[in-house]
Amino acid sequence: MIFGVVHRVVPPVARAVWRPTVIGLENVPPRGAVILASNHLSFADSVVIPCVVPRKVVFLAKSDYFTGSGVKGTLQRWWFEGTGMLPVDRDDRKAAIASLDTALEVLGRGEAFGIYPEGTRSRDGRLYRGRTGVAHLALTAGVPVVPVGLTGTEKLQPVGSSRPKIVPITVRFGTPIQVAGRFDDVPLGRARREVTDEIMTAIQSLSGQEEAGIYNERPTEP
Repeated sequence: MIFGVVHRVVPPVARAVWRPTVIGLENVPPRGAVILASNHLSFADSVVIPCVVPRKVVFLAKSDYFTGSGVKGTLQRWWFEGTGMLPVDRDDRKAAIASLDTALEVLGRGEAFGIYPEGTRSRDGRLYRGRTGVAHLALTAGVPVVPVGLTGTEKLQPVGSSRPKIVPITVRFGTPIQVAGRFDDVPLGRARREVTDEIMTAIQSLSGQEEAGIYNERPTEP
């Protein structure tokens, strides 16, 4: 119910204010299980994508966003629940692994699941090597992966800024990558790596980012 209310109000307003350029939206299936795999430049990415996709897209978000107190905490929790996000404790390895099971449940219901294969946002604008969780989901569920390339979102609300800015934003959706039946005779570890690399190559072609060639790591500072 919360999602229905938020999705009817927020996306039209956001699109009217920011006027994002959206390319290839027809590549997102209108129904059925699908993974949207995107580059990650900003906290706002998980808001931008659901605002331009006409169907519900479920993302995982830090559990801290769901546990705040007072008016601010309530509004924050309402917002994240209303945009279809699910809590995950990123500092708990077991919880992070369990989040993959949560994602499979979402896909099992025939919904769209959004994921950032880089793991955490890029702080220098480069595209980092993809982690194989996205391939695990695609191969296990046998669902297509739509690559997404975002540009401009890192300027929407830079770190330290309290208010979003009006900046040009472009969202590009690539041709769905089909994995079902393609890797049946390939060792699982190699299949996951090949699928992940294929997805990251597609994302790079959409975003135009320089490839870092290494994994991105979360910063140690708060």
